[in-house]
Amino acid sequence: MSQPAPDGLLLVDKAVGVTSHDVVDIARRALGTRRVGHAGTLDPFATGLLVLLVGRATRLAQFVDGEPKVYDTTIRFGAETDSDDATGAVTREAGLPDPAAVRAALPQLTGDLSQVPPSVSAKQVGGVRAHSAARRGAPLDLAPARVTVHAWDVHAIAADELRATIACSGGTYVRALARDLGRAAGSAAHCATLRRIRSGVFHVRDAVPLGELGDRAADAVRSMLDGLGPIARESLDADGVRRITHGMPVPATVAGLRGALVDADGTLVAIAERDGDDWRPRVVLRDA
Repeated sequence: MSQPAPDGLLLVDKAVGVTSHDVVDIARRALGTRRVGHAGTLDPFATGLLVLLVGRATRLAQFVDGEPKVYDTTIRFGAETDSDDATGAVTREAGLPDPAAVRAALPQLTGDLSQVPPSVSAKQVGGVRAHSAARRGAPLDLAPARVTVHAWDVHAIAADELRATIACSGGTYVRALARDLGRAAGSAAHCATLRRIRSGVFHVRDAVPLGELGDRAADAVRSMLDGLGPIARESLDADGVRRITHGMPVPATVAGLRGALVDADGTLVAIAERDGDDWRPRVVLRDA
């Protein structure tokens, strides 16, 4: 773990049955560093895109452009489960809905919503995780959260299932959408499969399969700039780099309220915020 860590982003295609923390541990071993985090988790039963932050990029989590989240999902009708997905125990059964009723219910679950998270989730109440309480047989009373569902792209509706691609905000539980769709259609439902295909500008087609991470991780780390989205970019000369790395402001010559300050080679030096005609460093990614 003593070798220098690369600084950047690593896209991983997570396999089913492993946690996001498992993926982080695998990446740590592959890269020889403990400085690895993730920009948004995936449930163990879900597959797909997990964006990892490596080295100094771990300091950029709040700036990484992760919107929207896009998922491929299969929603199975006829039963609700205690986890709202296929891994849970059935808690309620109902007759299969008419496909027309399913289509009619979709607008109710599009746009800005108040969503009750699954009882088996990472939400906390009083420092207690919902999934821990649920597994002890004492599920928490979870408050609804505001989320946004941008669109449902329905691929197929059969008597017992719906296949769709859902674009939504971060913090949206597709499992809860499945549960609520079943109820709105006069039936019961749970999420049978879930795969994240996009997170902001990133797509799963560009990710390293988890099984290949050990061999490909180092070569697959991308520039820290790739995850910042539409942010102003200011090039610094040597004196500007020196000033920023000492926490001093530099002149702002491009428009924007937040800027990515780069050196002559195009390497990210700092994230800064505008203060009048200057950039003031907020996160500095290079030693003075």
